[in-house]
Amino acid sequence: MTTFAAPDGTTLAYRTIGGGAPLVCLPGGPMRDSAYLDDLGGLGAHRTLVILDLRGTGRSAVPADVSSYRCDRMVDDVEALRVHLGLDRLDVLGHSAGANLAMQYVTRHPERVDQLALVNPSTRAVGLTATAALREEVTRVRAAEPWFPAAAAALDSMVAGRSSRDAWQAIGPFFYGRWDTSAQAHQAAEAGQRNDEAAQIFAADGAFDPPATRAALAAHRGPVLLLTGEVDLGAPPGLIAQLAGLIPHAELVVQAGAGHYPWLDDAEAFTVPVAAFLSLHRGETRRW
Repeated sequence: MTTFAAPDGTTLAYRTIGGGAPLVCLPGGPMRDSAYLDDLGGLGAHRTLVILDLRGTGRSAVPADVSSYRCDRMVDDVEALRVHLGLDRLDVLGHSAGANLAMQYVTRHPERVDQLALVNPSTRAVGLTATAALREEVTRVRAAEPWFPAAAAALDSMVAGRSSRDAWQAIGPFFYGRWDTSAQAHQAAEAGQRNDEAAQIFAADGAFDPPATRAALAAHRGPVLLLTGEVDLGAPPGLIAQLAGLIPHAELVVQAGAGHYPWLDDAEAFTVPVAAFLSLHRGETRRW
């Protein structure tokens, strides 16, 4: 684990895995310890993963000003990491809520981004939300699974405004392609990995400027990969297809049978398209 200082003096930590050109990885949650990413299914065999613990999570320090947990304010942390690494430009992978931070980094520092991979991305930064119909597309195909009745009932209660910690736990299977012991352990670890206070602030008023982010993505000339799971409740394929429509150079990949953590469901099916994208476009934007 290596540390560096954010512009406000907060000590931030990151770990590196693998070898090759660096790929900065931004975790989701929001505000979850990056340990949940593990090694992204072995992606470190293809690139050096620089996996950041966002402020107040993992081994990064809690900031003096907790309002700095807001997504747009953490753009400065990513820029500080770039400077610390001594890189002129970054290749960036953002997972889930971390995709919002990645997109805002592109908005603020478009000249600093080469390749951009958004995995099971949250779309709050561009003002897109999943409709009930889009979510039903990924839930109804799982009706035969033994956990479905309880998970569906919990989801219905949340849609009706009766959200609770128990309900969040009950819908857990909808975020995994297979609800096996590995998935259950991964979900069970979340409670100890997430900074709930920071998560509440992450999307506070003013955190996002969808028109500006949409304009920046429309103008972005670098290659963009959008990958989501076929049965992901959090980033259903229909929603990510809408995001792809906002980005001229976007490549959309829907991983068969995968949920919100596709590297857990099938590591090879995840790493092959991501590694191919990163390899194919390596250095391409520098020639433009």
